[in-house]
Amino acid sequence: MFFSKWFLPQPYNDGYLPEENGHKVYFAEYGNKSGKPVLVFHGGPGGSCKSRHLKGINLKKYRVITLDQRGCGLSQPLGEIKNNTTQDLLNDYDRLLNYLNINEKVILRGGSWGSTVALLWAERNPQKTEKMLLSQIFLANDDFHHWEFDGTKYIYPEFVEYMNKKSKGNTIGYYNKLIQSNSKKKQLEAINEFGWFERICGSMDPKFAEETDVCDKELASNRIYMNYAANNFFLKENDIIKNVNKIKDIETVIVHNRLDLICPYKGAYDLHKKLNNSKLITIDEFGHVGVKIYKAIINKLNKSLR
Repeated sequence: MFFSKWFLPQPYNDGYLPEENGHKVYFAEYGNKSGKPVLVFHGGPGGSCKSRHLKGINLKKYRVITLDQRGCGLSQPLGEIKNNTTQDLLNDYDRLLNYLNINEKVILRGGSWGSTVALLWAERNPQKTEKMLLSQIFLANDDFHHWEFDGTKYIYPEFVEYMNKKSKGNTIGYYNKLIQSNSKKKQLEAINEFGWFERICGSMDPKFAEETDVCDKELASNRIYMNYAANNFFLKENDIIKNVNKIKDIETVIVHNRLDLICPYKGAYDLHKKLNNSKLITIDEFGHVGVKIYKAIINKLNKSLR
C-alpha cells in the first residue's frame, strides 16, 4: 500500500509497553501483520514517529513498527527526563520486540538521531538485524561536538558569538538549565535561541525565533533534546565507530546531504568506510532536511523494501 499525501495510514495495533521506571512508552504497528518487520527510529532526541516515516514502505508487504521514545509524542509522561537515557531507549526497543513476540530478524529505518539509536541497537543486536536504511547520519561523537560551535562559527559567527558570550562559554549547560526551569520566560529564552539553532544552521537567512508561547509538545521536545545534549547523549566518545565491527557486514543504505550543517557529511562518509556492505547516496542539497533528500529517502526505501 503506497499512499498519497492525503492518506494517513491507521495502525492495526497500538498501545503502551508495560510501565517501567515511571514511563509508559507508546508503540504502533502498520501494514501487514504477517510481513517482514521494519522497526522505525525517529529523530530528536525529543521527536516522535509521524505518518511520513511510513512513506516509501510497501505496507501490503511489511509490518512497520514505530515507537515514541521516552517523554516523546504519545509516550507518557510527556517531556520527562528522569530515567530517560540512550540506554533506556535501547532497552525499550528490546522490550518492544519481546512484547510483540518478534523473534525474527528486523529491518531498521532511522534518520538523524534515529540513525544514532538504530546503529546502537544494531551493534547491541547484530544477530537480530537484517538490514539498515539510514539517513542524515548522526554519530554523536567528538567530531559533532567540535563542529556544533567551533565549526559553525565560521558560517554563523554572530549567533555562536552571542550564545557563547551569554552563556560564558558553557552554551549547552546554560540553555539546558533554562529549559529545565519552571520559568516560562526562561524556557522561551532557551527555545528561541539554542532550541532554534538547528534551524539557523539550515538557513541562508538565519534569525532567532521570537515565540511568545509554545505548545506542551514543543517544550517537551526541547527539554529532552537539551538534556541529552548536556549529557553527551549518554554515550562514551565515538561509541558507534568503536563497535562498528559488530555490524560491518550488514547490508546498509545511507542517504545524506552533501551540505548538511547540522550533521556534517563526514559522519556519513566515516560510517560508510567502516562498513563492508554499505551504499552511500550523496544528495547535492543544502541543509539537514529538504525536498531532494526526502525524495531520495522514499526512492531508496521503495527499492530496498519492494
